[in-house]
Amino acid sequence: MTMASRRAASRLCRLPGVYAPQADTRLLLAHLLREELRPGARSLDLCTGTGVLALVAARRGARATAVDISRSSIVTVRLNALLHRCRVRALRGDLDGPVDRERFDVITVNPPYVPCEDAGAPARGARRSWDAGHDGRLLLDRVCARVPHLLASSGTLLLVQSSLSGIAATLDALRHGGLTARVVERRTRPFGPVMAAREGWFAARGLISPGTRTEELVVIRACRPSAATPAGSRMAGVRPGTRAVSAQADPIGGV
Repeated sequence: MTMASRRAASRLCRLPGVYAPQADTRLLLAHLLREELRPGARSLDLCTGTGVLALVAARRGARATAVDISRSSIVTVRLNALLHRCRVRALRGDLDGPVDRERFDVITVNPPYVPCEDAGAPARGARRSWDAGHDGRLLLDRVCARVPHLLASSGTLLLVQSSLSGIAATLDALRHGGLTARVVERRTRPFGPVMAAREGWFAARGLISPGTRTEELVVIRACRPSAATPAGSRMAGVRPGTRAVSAQADPIGGV
């Protein structure tokens, strides 16, 4: 990655309650850096959190938009854009609400995807960044339904989620929407504090085998069939399920 991207990713401010960039963010950012972004390309980062993905897209010349339902997140994005002297349009709203009539060349999404005992989404607080209903798909299903309408004709979606929230369901939903979708990265990691605290509940629901203390994070790439393997893209030729990013890649290691 470029030095400018490293600086944008390693110096971030974050208001209380805003999701801190973690392993899932690192995976998504690494794949964003592999995508070709022509000057002036339109990028959209949904569930943006600190806005790090939008910042990096903007640094690469994109017209970057970041959307989040959290007021604290939007303030954080605007502060980070000022800090890094780059232009990011930060909009508060429910998923694609503020941009539902626009089209984008690259869309990145790191949505809440952790299964939880509550059927609905939290109304406020930090849990809103990760809790996503009984099956972890409260936001994932909506993203899959809306993305085909948000993508430009040659646009690409990059989405990260956990194996506990239904990888096949995401792929099927995106394909049903007319997109070519595949897993381009798989990474097994230990449960963090939130997941570890729910280990027993996950096992009782059949989401994991008893005693399992790891999850698989996946990055899914989806696009129109004609844009599945863009010329010159470093993603071309990567088989589904293979690792396209070096295990040493740590785009936000300074956060």
